Amino acid sequence: MKEITLHNKTFEVSIADTEIATIVETIANNINTTKIKEPLFIAVMNGAFLFAADIMRNITIPNAEISFIKLASYSGTQTTGDVSELIGIGQNIKGRNVIILEDIIDSGITLEKIMTLLEKEEVADIKVATLLFKPKAYTKEINIDFIGKSIANDFVVGYGLDYDEIGRNLPHIYKLKE
Repeated sequence: MKEITLHNKTFEVSIADTEIATIVETIANNINTTKIKEPLFIAVMNGAFLFAADIMRNITIPNAEISFIKLASYSGTQTTGDVSELIGIGQNIKGRNVIILEDIIDSGITLEKIMTLLEKEEVADIKVATLLFKPKAYTKEINIDFIGKSIANDFVVGYGLDYDEIGRNLPHIYKLKE
């Protein structure tokens, strides 16, 4: 489907599933080459669940683990500017090498909150991997170690990304059609 309608909005394909697969494989290969010791991947839910699953299938580093954190900062197609922690990490991660897996980084507000939470846990090292990055929307100084693809400041859905909780199951990434 080149176009879809979710709720009352029309979206068009922006990134095909085949390109997504290539992006994910490249990110995983780049992480693998770092040879980071016993990494703990932390996927930011709900949006990063497909990205995290696909990344983990491509990770060859021994003793890699995954955990999840859930935060919220969106209402509809707009960021609220506030991030609320919904589900935290339930294990001791002090001294661990952490790789945050994000579906998309736009303003950086959510990433900043996650970094603050992880620094309180006294982790050894934090790296950030994101499928999509919106450089024109990014307002923070946090380094992003692995960027899959930089995109315009469009609202996107599919491959885990949602519009009011629907569209996550779509195989492609769609952008809001003007």
